[in-house]
Amino acid sequence: MSRKLPVSAASLASGDGDQWRTLKSLLPYLWPAGRTDLKIRVVLAMVALIASKIITVWTPYTFKYATDALTVSGSPGAIVFAVPFFFVVAYGFGRIMMVALAQIRDAIFAKVGQRAVRELAIKTFRHLHALSLKFHLERRTGGLSRIISRGTAGVDTVLRFSLFNTFPTALEIGLVAGVLTWSFGWLYAATILATVACYLGFTYLATEWRINIRRDMNDADTDANTKAIDSLLNFETVKYFGNEEHEAQRFDVSMLLYEKAAVKTWVSLAVLNAGQTFIFAIGLTVVMAMSAYAITQDQATIGDFVMINALMIQLYMPLNFIGSSYREIKQGLIDVEGMFSLLSVNAEIKDKRGSVPLKVAQGALVFENVSFAYDKERPIIRDLSFAVPAGHTVAIVGPSGAGKSTISRLLYRFYELTGGRITIDGQDISAVTQKSLRAAIGMVPQDTVLFNDTIRYNIRYGRPGASDAEVEAAAKMAQIHKFVKSLPKGYDAMVGERGLKLSGGEKQRVSIARTILKGPPILVLDEATSALDSFTEQEIQAALRKVSKDRTTVVIAHRLSTVVDANEIIVLDAGHIAERGTHSQLLRRKGVYAAMWNRQREADEARRRLAENLDERGLTAEARALLKVTAE
Repeated sequence: MSRKLPVSAASLASGDGDQWRTLKSLLPYLWPAGRTDLKIRVVLAMVALIASKIITVWTPYTFKYATDALTVSGSPGAIVFAVPFFFVVAYGFGRIMMVALAQIRDAIFAKVGQRAVRELAIKTFRHLHALSLKFHLERRTGGLSRIISRGTAGVDTVLRFSLFNTFPTALEIGLVAGVLTWSFGWLYAATILATVACYLGFTYLATEWRINIRRDMNDADTDANTKAIDSLLNFETVKYFGNEEHEAQRFDVSMLLYEKAAVKTWVSLAVLNAGQTFIFAIGLTVVMAMSAYAITQDQATIGDFVMINALMIQLYMPLNFIGSSYREIKQGLIDVEGMFSLLSVNAEIKDKRGSVPLKVAQGALVFENVSFAYDKERPIIRDLSFAVPAGHTVAIVGPSGAGKSTISRLLYRFYELTGGRITIDGQDISAVTQKSLRAAIGMVPQDTVLFNDTIRYNIRYGRPGASDAEVEAAAKMAQIHKFVKSLPKGYDAMVGERGLKLSGGEKQRVSIARTILKGPPILVLDEATSALDSFTEQEIQAALRKVSKDRTTVVIAHRLSTVVDANEIIVLDAGHIAERGTHSQLLRRKGVYAAMWNRQREADEARRRLAENLDERGLTAEARALLKVTAE
């Protein structure tokens, strides 16, 4: 069972989970099930790797033989020159093959590593969409984006360094120790192994110290990115209040923490590199001194001296890599850890076992004794029961906080009920698949947020497979076709981030067109016109009446003038039904609805009188427009 984790970006990025378990979770991507072609690539990459290491250990021998041949006394001649020349060529060939095989290995393995990156990225992306609305209301978008970007980069790093640096370096150390023992005796091998042990021990301790610094740097990076994206997404609000400097200072606080952590990272890296060099230099000096002494005692040749030096220098490269490999693997695991923490967050709303697709014949909607609370101590909906017959319109009104918008979220099954049930044509929505349920419902929300793409794309989002003709037909029904055709690029015009290039009415018409194209049997209008001016509201209402015709419609409204034609109006108060009936019935009752109606009529009359008197005050056009907006 998955662990329930905190959802803040910082906690996800810097969670103290088991890194070895994270590494174990990555291993299946190194040997992907059902992909023989990728397994062959892994095997071929390993063959190239082993061949490269064998040549690496063999190459210093050619250096030794060339040196010994050149130091042998004798008369010069073609035959004498041919021997060292052959070994020099062999040495050059060995150096070329060492590099060539390493590059061939990387090229062969590239598809395996990049496939792992793609699979984990799409798995994380799908999982995020499967998480509950509660998670996404609490998320920090900028932080999540950094976790995913670092995690996908870390996947390739961990796989590549684990396979191509850690294992081959251990293989090379073993081969070098074996060669030295066989050629020069166990004392040489023991010296090298002692050097390697000290080198690795120091690298481990220093890297563990640096890991905490890396986590601090990741936290600061995540926080800075979150603040930057949040500020840019709310660009207009920042401008309204003139808080550019305030936002810059908030961002700078995070960047200061990042700067300090980054400086510590570079300083600690300098300490690590200096310590590694010091340890290896001591080992190299000891081994070379032993070889020099052996030469003075006629126990070794100049070629042996050169060979030992070449072996040690070649050993230093993978040892240096194993130090950096360990750092990269540990740092990559931290980055991947955040992504795996995301994947372990429970999806609170899941299809139940045995769920079947929803079958909508008529679209009759029933709420039966429905209760719901975001927090157990603060119930929102209390024992709510009402029905919307097929093809009818039911309006839900009430003061702010009465639970109106919660009803639409429950209908979409963004949350699980705490009591009662909701049925469509007699089918409990908790027993059907979420995909089929949401396909049957169309939503026109109060705040329409569009994708930063074309108008055509945003309308077609209601049914991605729709043709251009169907898109334009939906736009005509939503009364936006003429506006779109007047644009220089028509339906290919970009709407901007969250649709900011369009007015509120234009965005709302795009939203209506999108819902028309979806063609759902059930329609939810969640205060779809409350944020619009009176003239635009009337136009949008006309479009909505066309859309809702012959559809089961739930209207969640703030302005009562928009629901007077509803078959039934339900007045919510503190989560329960205070009144219900038609518009005329509720007015005759002179209760909560009548009081709300009278207040709104008085407010409308006050706005009308204000508008009539604006011209008499000698105000500028800008001031009159501002007063109108304020009054409304």
